[in-house]
Amino acid sequence: MEWVYALNEAIEYIEKNLLSEITCDSVASHIHISSFHFQRSFTLLTGLTVGEYIRNRRLSLAGQELLDSNNKIVDVALRYGYDTPESFTKAFKRFHGISPIQAKKSGAKLKSFNRLYLKLTVQGGSTIDYSIVKKPSFKVVVTSRKFIGENYGIEIPLYWKEYQEAGLLEKVCGEFGIRIFSAECNQEFEYCIGCRTELANEMPPGFRRVIIPAYTWAVFRCIGPMPHAIQDMWNRIYTEWLPQAKYEFLNTHDIECYTDGDTSSDTYESEIWIPVQIKRKR
Repeated sequence: MEWVYALNEAIEYIEKNLLSEITCDSVASHIHISSFHFQRSFTLLTGLTVGEYIRNRRLSLAGQELLDSNNKIVDVALRYGYDTPESFTKAFKRFHGISPIQAKKSGAKLKSFNRLYLKLTVQGGSTIDYSIVKKPSFKVVVTSRKFIGENYGIEIPLYWKEYQEAGLLEKVCGEFGIRIFSAECNQEFEYCIGCRTELANEMPPGFRRVIIPAYTWAVFRCIGPMPHAIQDMWNRIYTEWLPQAKYEFLNTHDIECYTDGDTSSDTYESEIWIPVQIKRKR
C-alpha cells in the first residue's frame, strides 16, 4: 500500500506544480524513489507516461482558461509551459481537436482530462512465483548502450534485434539483459546484453567484463512466450507485488535472465532479478 500512497503523493506534487517546470527527477526525488522506477510504475499503473499526464493536464486546464476568460492566447501558452503560440496551438489542436482561437468562441467543445487518483484493487486469486535469494558477486561479458527518457520500451527490443542480426549470439549468448542505473542522472541507464564469463565463446570487439555485485535479489519466474511473458510479469511486479511487499528496490541494477529453448513456446522459462532491501521507515 505504501507504493500506491507514494504515487498519489507524486500526483499531488505534479498538480501543485503544473504551472512550474516539472521533471521526472524532481517528482521522483519528492517521493524518495528513483526516476526510472517512478516512470515505469506510473506508466504500468496508469497507461500514460509522466510526460503525457502532465501535458494532458496542462492542455485541459488551458482550454478551460481560454473558454472562461479574456486572457490572450500568447499569455495562456506561456502560463502552461509553451515557448511560442505556434507550439501551443499545435499541441492544443492535437489534444482538443480545435484551435485556441476556436476555443474562445461561445459553444466551443473541449476535452477535459481530470487528475488521477490511484487506489489498490484486488483482482482474482492468481499467484506470483518469486523467491528472495542472496547471490554472491559474479562476472559477465557484455556489450552495452545508454538509454534515457521514456522510449526505452521500444528501443531495447530493437537493440536485441541488432544484436541477433549481427550474429553476436553465437559468440556471447544472450543469457542476460542487464540494466545498470546511473548515479549521476536518474533518467539514464546503461543496458547490457551478454552472459556469465564462463558461457562466452569469445570476447568480440566492443565487449567488456563487468562485475555484478553481491545482492539480495527478488527473483520472479516467468512462464510463456517472449516478450509477452516477461512484459506481463513486469506489470504484475509493479501493480500486484510491490504495493504490498515489505521490500523496496535498490536503484543499481536489474536483470532479465533468459534460458535456452524455444522463446515462442507456452512453456518457455525466463526470470526477472531485482536487488531489494527491507523497506526503510520514511
